[in-house]
Amino acid sequence: MDIFIQQLVNGITLGAVYAVVALGYTMVYGIIQLINFAHGELVMIGAMVAFTLIGLLTSLGVPGLPAVVLATLCAMLVCALLGYAMERMAYRPLRGAPRLAPLISAIGVSIILQHLALLVWSRNPLAFPQVVKTESYALGGAAVTNIQIGILAISIFMMGGLAWLVYRTRLGTAMRATSQNPQMAALLGVDANRVIAVTFIIGAALAAVAGVMVGSYYGIAQYTMGSALGLKAFCAAVLGGIGNIPGAMLGGILLGVVEALGAGYIGDLTDNVFGSNYQDVFAFLVLIVVLVFRPSGLLGERIGDRA
Repeated sequence: MDIFIQQLVNGITLGAVYAVVALGYTMVYGIIQLINFAHGELVMIGAMVAFTLIGLLTSLGVPGLPAVVLATLCAMLVCALLGYAMERMAYRPLRGAPRLAPLISAIGVSIILQHLALLVWSRNPLAFPQVVKTESYALGGAAVTNIQIGILAISIFMMGGLAWLVYRTRLGTAMRATSQNPQMAALLGVDANRVIAVTFIIGAALAAVAGVMVGSYYGIAQYTMGSALGLKAFCAAVLGGIGNIPGAMLGGILLGVVEALGAGYIGDLTDNVFGSNYQDVFAFLVLIVVLVFRPSGLLGERIGDRA
């Protein structure tokens, strides 16, 4: 039972990160039907920028927690600008093109960002600054750290805030209208270009926070870290129902729990963001099973293609 509780805590923590990243995928897909495969690289950029700024701020005498907060805000700004630039230069010109064209463009942007990070931060894994002292608390025979509690609290806050934004604000109404019918939304006065750009900016800012959480939790950052994490988050979005915000949250949590429990009981779960020998197998096995029996995802709805 102690092992079960410990793996459940680990899985929920990891799943919360997956859910935050998956929200970026599902928001973009829900509005313009595009899989932004460069989203994982935004997570990596956020972690790398925070890594640099935390080291700089602490060297200037800024205390640990304020340094992390300031570095995270700066990483969010950098990733938001990158997200806007991606949408404006790589995706908007291809909006009316066949679906394969923006997909290839997204893969190209992903490769460009990854190699830019390679040039700036090198190919070596970087030890993420652990400026906040880790403390453990007992929970039914399991150990829960303050880092895990912080990740869960921040993830819940961001997911709740995004749900409020989408379902309770004028901007959210414009997002949903653009998602359902961009031509009709434009006739009603909605600026579709602005709504889509804001969607990319919000998703990129969430990705930056996720990058800081991953770096703080695992204590490592590397220029390739966004590839595996982005793929897992995309699978979480598909598992819950791509384009469905509650589905992305559910899919992320479920994927993290399945990984942790499967690896904890059948394989050794290692504290490595790139995965252990078994947890990837269970994650994708569950995804395949769900898609075989429910192709639209757990909370997705079967809809026809747009005319």
